[in-house]
Amino acid sequence: MPVYLSEQDVERLVSIRDAMTAVEECFRHQGEGRATNEPRRRVRTPEGALHVMFAADQDTGVLGLKSYTTFAGTARFHVLLYSAEDGALLALVEAGRLGQLRTGAASGVATRLLAREDAAVAAVFGTGYQARAQVEALALARNLQEVRVYSRDPERRKAFADELCGTLGLWAFPAGSPEEALDGADIVTTITSSARPVFDGGLVRPGMHLNVAGSNSLLKREVDETAIARADLVTVDSLAAVPVESGDLLGPLQKGLLYPESLVELGQVATGRHPGRTSSEQVTLFKSHGIALEDIVLAARVLEKARERGVGAPVGGP
Repeated sequence: MPVYLSEQDVERLVSIRDAMTAVEECFRHQGEGRATNEPRRRVRTPEGALHVMFAADQDTGVLGLKSYTTFAGTARFHVLLYSAEDGALLALVEAGRLGQLRTGAASGVATRLLAREDAAVAAVFGTGYQARAQVEALALARNLQEVRVYSRDPERRKAFADELCGTLGLWAFPAGSPEEALDGADIVTTITSSARPVFDGGLVRPGMHLNVAGSNSLLKREVDETAIARADLVTVDSLAAVPVESGDLLGPLQKGLLYPESLVELGQVATGRHPGRTSSEQVTLFKSHGIALEDIVLAARVLEKARERGVGAPVGGP
């Protein structure tokens, strides 16, 4: 019988470390051609929208979909997980926390694969509900010595920096400007809802690694064309998502500042089929759209742990 797993179950059962393991596995499976992912589809009404995305992973033995609604500023997330062997429904998982974890994990995996080994200073743009998982994942990927936090609200960025100091034991401080955040930074992560670039791409320096993770809309972009043009290597979670979701890359692609043939799926780096960073001076960039493959592989890990601990309510009748 399938089980229902709540947000609280997900919170108790898996950590950001578990999420990074699962997400790196899904990228490897994708790079080996043993996983399939389909970009997001959206249906809109005057009051809100339904978003649906789906994937299959042969090695994990699951296929499924993530659906979520956005109405009046409220988002509700669920994953339906099915057996790849017989098509049976395995679980219905509340997926707000799961989405936080997999989004942070994707940036963490990209940082592990692409950032310089000695990268120790991170600049994080954004202090919303996704930001903490981003920093947690970066701290697992590299030995962070310093985290600079920037957002438009001075009080929120100070509160977030204080939280990182208190709960993660990191030296974090609120930067007074994008320039202060980026000066000397090795890893730059954007996780905002901004429709406009959050810093001047002219501030991007050799050796940086950028995680651009806040937007999956053609109408929004967190980094400008200069930042994209300065990147020696641009990776994405899914090539198929780029033309329908990547506002950050659309302009550079249309203007010839970036060529479709130069884009590399992170799965190719995870499998070693692409070398990734080849020098300490290169600028690397990961554009994260957020894909269903990450969701279903992490949901499978949640279900595995739930079965081990006897967690979850049955779905359906006898």
